[in-house]
Amino acid sequence: MRLFCVIIKFKERSNYEKIVQLRGGGNSVAPAHSFEDLFKIFVSGQAVRLGFTLAEVLVTLGIIGVVSAMTVPTLMQNHQRKTYVTQLHKVYNEFSQALLQYQTDKNALNLKEAGLNSQDELNAFIKSYFKVVKECDNADECFSTAYNKLNGAVPSFSKTKSFVLSNGASIRPLYDPAGQKLVNLGVDINGAKGPNIQGRDLFWLMIYNNALIDDFGGDAPLTREEREDMYNTHCASSSVELYGCFGKILNDNWEMNY
Repeated sequence: MRLFCVIIKFKERSNYEKIVQLRGGGNSVAPAHSFEDLFKIFVSGQAVRLGFTLAEVLVTLGIIGVVSAMTVPTLMQNHQRKTYVTQLHKVYNEFSQALLQYQTDKNALNLKEAGLNSQDELNAFIKSYFKVVKECDNADECFSTAYNKLNGAVPSFSKTKSFVLSNGASIRPLYDPAGQKLVNLGVDINGAKGPNIQGRDLFWLMIYNNALIDDFGGDAPLTREEREDMYNTHCASSSVELYGCFGKILNDNWEMNY
């Protein structure tokens, strides 16, 4: 597209000097016309073009709109996933620090030795090492009343005593020892707020006797293969169990790639 600059110097209404400076340099002086003739030239579109035509502007805006429609949803989804992972990581870190502090305070080598051996002791641990803003005898009072899995299936979990923490997360700690696993910790990172989907804002974390937090298994830490198997068997399937999503995030270095 050529760019022209028009400079008009009026001496009188009927006399003027028009200088047209073309791209690349050089001036040319056009013959004199009346003011009315010059105005008609500009209005008729025969004048030197300045900038973009309306059609060119509309085409450009259309292209921008198409590109935005293609990229903005993906960017929004990626941002939301990072937000979920950040909130989950915060809960994970707070529990990891609290469990280690619990062991230290009890001068113990593991959680059982420290006294974490019943539901009552588990509830006491939560209330002593976390700032609890709400305590619920039934999980429905702290969690959403309805959840879905990634594929739309409806998961199932025991709706026992639960808590809402000051960071906004709802937790359902269940003392359920099996091997070295002691606690099934249900976590909704943003409480009853949406989307209420396993693997997005709802996760199941296992607390082990050595104070490590991992996915469901016999002992922690789980291998990458064990976590991947749990993900395929439960998180990415129609299984009603809530395992597997957390382990996948651990395997992917705290990224939500599913």
